[in-house]
Amino acid sequence: MAAAMKKVIHEIAAEDVNVIFEDQQKINKFAQNMSRITELKEEIEVKKKQLQNLEDACDDIMLTDDDSLMIPYQIGDVFISHSQEETQDMLEEAKKNLQEEIDALESRVESIQRVLADLKVQLYAKFGSNINLEADES
Repeated sequence: MAAAMKKVIHEIAAEDVNVIFEDQQKINKFAQNMSRITELKEEIEVKKKQLQNLEDACDDIMLTDDDSLMIPYQIGDVFISHSQEETQDMLEEAKKNLQEEIDALESRVESIQRVLADLKVQLYAKFGSNINLEADES
């Protein structure tokens, strides 16, 4: 985030544009929100992988033919054996909860993106091509 801020400020300073305190606050808010979006997107990817693992486990359990088989299910640091049906129900509940978490995170990303779009309009209106608010693709 600091490198992005320095780049933005350097580009503004190169053109001798007057940056007032409110402008600096907007630039800081923009950088903080960009950083937060990156964190949220990484968290969403982790949760999507967890969801895929749960779906794979559900599929594997459905393929078992032995209904009397006890299946270990991890709760915290402990594995507890349950029937196939109980384990399936627990996995479905875990999938539902994880999907709700993913949806909430995606909603937060969309909310932050709206704030960023508003800040971009304001900052580009004042600084024009003297400011670069696009994410680096490095």
